[in-house]
Amino acid sequence: MTSHESTGRRHHRPRYPVWLVPVLWTLALGLWGLSRQDSVWRDEAATWQVAGRAPGEIWRLLGNVDAVHGLYYLLMHALFEVFGASTTTLRLPSVLAVAGAAACVALIGRRLAGFWAGLGGGMALGLLPAVQFQLQEGRAYALVAGGAGLSTLLLVSLLAPRAPEAGAARPAGPRWAAYGAVVLVCALLNWFSLLILPAHAVTLWWARAGRRDLGRWLFASAAAVAGALPLIVFSGTQSGQVSWIPPLTWHMLIGPAVLVAVGALGAGADRWNGPRPPSGGGARPRPAHLTAAAVGLPLLAVPLLGLAAASLVQPVFLDRYVLFSMLGLALLIGAGLGAAVRALAPRSPKASAALVPAVVGVSVLAMLPVALADRSPASRVDDVLAVAGEVSRLKRDGDAVLFVPAARRDTALVSPGAFAGLADVALARGPVESGTLKGEESGPAAIRAALRERRRVLLVTDAAGEAKPPGALADRAKTAVLAAEFTVVEDRESRGRRVTVYERS
Repeated sequence: MTSHESTGRRHHRPRYPVWLVPVLWTLALGLWGLSRQDSVWRDEAATWQVAGRAPGEIWRLLGNVDAVHGLYYLLMHALFEVFGASTTTLRLPSVLAVAGAAACVALIGRRLAGFWAGLGGGMALGLLPAVQFQLQEGRAYALVAGGAGLSTLLLVSLLAPRAPEAGAARPAGPRWAAYGAVVLVCALLNWFSLLILPAHAVTLWWARAGRRDLGRWLFASAAAVAGALPLIVFSGTQSGQVSWIPPLTWHMLIGPAVLVAVGALGAGADRWNGPRPPSGGGARPRPAHLTAAAVGLPLLAVPLLGLAAASLVQPVFLDRYVLFSMLGLALLIGAGLGAAVRALAPRSPKASAALVPAVVGVSVLAMLPVALADRSPASRVDDVLAVAGEVSRLKRDGDAVLFVPAARRDTALVSPGAFAGLADVALARGPVESGTLKGEESGPAAIRAALRERRRVLLVTDAAGEAKPPGALADRAKTAVLAAEFTVVEDRESRGRRVTVYERS
């Protein structure tokens, strides 16, 4: 690299921290259309209704169902207590977590592949389709991604110690402890996040980490796994919760294979495009093999492969379980952009400085349909708030209400005011009393008897295109009595849910 080229590159490098723009950019993406037109779908409804319970009631629930989400529910309970229940409170933690993850990607990219790689990777994260979907989701997956970014940043800082001229090196012990603590917290939010450990193991092997670093990593990782092990074992007793996930098929792996191929292209471009530029004051030299590829490619590929392998035993292949793998893809995209900037700089320093902003701009336009779709209520399978509004308009005091399946009671739990004055005639014990998400219903005979005392019934169920034949005996009893003894007088569908009004014939 000539001194002229280096000077030109420093001249055209923006004078701001590399993480600043990705954080602001991701926050803007997350806050844009955050309420999704005041819609909440069934998964978020579970968060909403559980977060409204007292800690003791949440603890009782976890003994029966959703133990894997326990820490997240307690966190959301605290936030609902402080800020109130709203779609903003529900989703803003995910926005902040992804913004933090973008900052981590930017800092890792800068350290390993230069300023433009960090900026490009941090900006790319929020544009990835899987990330855009979870960016505004009231579930724990984005929080896990934020923690995965922090643990990876800590690992990189430990494998790339401070240069002697930058001052005394920070002690490694506290950072290894922080690494283990972050991995543990992520595991308590969703223990599939432990798949980051084999990814980091590959990075350690690729970077030819010394015995001391390897030993400390093994200790921190073992401590995190040990801390999460009781949750892992206990949640195995609730494995029926994922029984709806379809078995793994080859076509389900096409998308992940494409993503890994894109990441490999970025890794190859970064590797073969010459030395990295100096990162400025306080730079930390990298070990010879600690590159963006050594960090990003395992982070992208290993969790996806691990989840696919686990799905051969029990189907669990949902990309949101390993959303954090997208940090590896973003880092590799940034590395590819950094390589392109380095290749272009000797020919046109000004054009090289404009390359990353130009690519981001084109990507924004290309991804705009995805962004708009993800921010509409139609992006989710249903909307519990919309159907609650329909119930509020159709109900009369003294009417009965039924839910088929019983899980559709979530709309009443999230919007109890809309159901005021209605008699839930099938419910024997409420969700809080029974320590469940949907409550416990009476037997078929009791339901039939209760319905025969009613003249008007509102049935809340799935939209016609989504509804499945009733499976539970109680649900069959509900639909049989309605079909035999009642007449439909009104029928409305709204965003994936359906309200049908029946009157006695």
